[in-house]
Amino acid sequence: MSTRIFLDTNVMLDFLGERKPFYDSIAKIATLGEKDKLILVVSPISFATVNYLLSKFEDSKIVREKLRKFKILCKICSLDEHTIEKGLNSSFKDFEDALQYFSATESDCEIIITRNGKDFKKSLLPVMTPDEFLKSLSQK
Repeated sequence: MSTRIFLDTNVMLDFLGERKPFYDSIAKIATLGEKDKLILVVSPISFATVNYLLSKFEDSKIVREKLRKFKILCKICSLDEHTIEKGLNSSFKDFEDALQYFSATESDCEIIITRNGKDFKKSLLPVMTPDEFLKSLSQK
């Protein structure tokens, strides 16, 4: 069975925005997802946030097309009342991070991939940068 990894908004933005120097490592992870070696899981919040941010720099039609193509590579977790309730009552300082975390746990993800590990100090799941995750794969 493939490892289920949760992609935080910042790494999704790195990938779709082709942000250097972060793009290469998340592109390798996306390729592993495309080859069914990993299951990539993303929150619906990330789609909205990435659309908003990328549309400031690129034509909105191009951004939507990128999101459509990315959607094929990943699973979109559910974000429901239960997840919102957990986020509201959690000790996370940032509400969006809490929603990301509980989305990851409720969708049976094994690892959170982010460049902002400090945002997930309270995580019971392993939290890694894309580079750390790729390094861990090469050590197996």
